Amino acid sequence: MSDYLVKLYDLPPIDGFVKRVTDNGITIRRPIGPEKYAVIEWVEENFNLLWAGETECAFFKSPKGVFIAVDDATGKMLGFACYDATAKGFFGPTGVDKESRGTGIGSALLMACLNAMREEGYGYAIIGAVGPSAFYEKICGATVIEGSSPGIYKGMQRAKNWQSTKK
Repeated sequence: MSDYLVKLYDLPPIDGFVKRVTDNGITIRRPIGPEKYAVIEWVEENFNLLWAGETECAFFKSPKGVFIAVDDATGKMLGFACYDATAKGFFGPTGVDKESRGTGIGSALLMACLNAMREEGYGYAIIGAVGPSAFYEKICGATVIEGSSPGIYKGMQRAKNWQSTKK
């Protein structure tokens, strides 16, 4: 899977992305310190150990390089997105609860991260090892970086249970 490049100076306005989810009772925000382990545990349970590790790294950044989506009525976490977790200037990992996909949460989390990166002075963001390329092309105008596979992930060490979840 190739990496993709996003021009942060040419992003679409974030307002529509956030309004779509807030109108449905979902808040997009940065978690606070006491939420760190709950967020990491949720990522591991819903995705994998690799993403949980990257998410933990995003908590070490100041301001934190992680956003979460929370259902206002239940307090349930519905999604997450990180930046500057694997490397400076990189977006990801990101994921949305299976039952909540297609509701705009992923787009709002993506745009929250990309806008935060722009506000911190980045001109471009790299989305590493893109899976759903059409999503990123549509939402933020991402374009493929030729010759970028396997990129930064080449030779990466993995824990024995990196794909397992606690479900």
